[in-house]
Amino acid sequence: MTDTAVGSPLAGTVIALADVPDPVFSSQMVGAGVAVRPDSTTGMVDVHSPVSGRILKLHPHAFVVLTEDRKGVLVHVGIDTVTMKGEGFELVAAEKDSVSAGDVVVRYDPAAVAAAGFDDVCPVVVMDSAADSFATPSVGSSVTAGEPLFTL
Repeated sequence: MTDTAVGSPLAGTVIALADVPDPVFSSQMVGAGVAVRPDSTTGMVDVHSPVSGRILKLHPHAFVVLTEDRKGVLVHVGIDTVTMKGEGFELVAAEKDSVSAGDVVVRYDPAAVAAAGFDDVCPVVVMDSAADSFATPSVGSSVTAGEPLFTL
């Protein structure tokens, strides 16, 4: 089995999960990974699949892609954005769709997230993985969409 690179879902600055302002993500309760603080603050932003696989769960603010070797990678756009009930978000793909790494899954409006009073930091987490189970050398760097964040 080969290593799977987990790409950035959008352009921004990579931060450690410990710095995400949500205890569920910062404590790695959901799993290990990193987060990306988006560069864009205006206009609709494309959120790309970080890996190839099948969309297991899809909500306007979050999605999980299941890789061929059955690892679930969660992308969560913003903190507490579930309460926006999809406002400012647009689904591009559908649940159970097969996607390639880099395919657009969701679009969102950073201005709508900011107007609702939420942070649009974007955790990228391997579901049910042990805390700190991945090396995350990308923390502190600027990335474009698709650039590797870490390797499974």
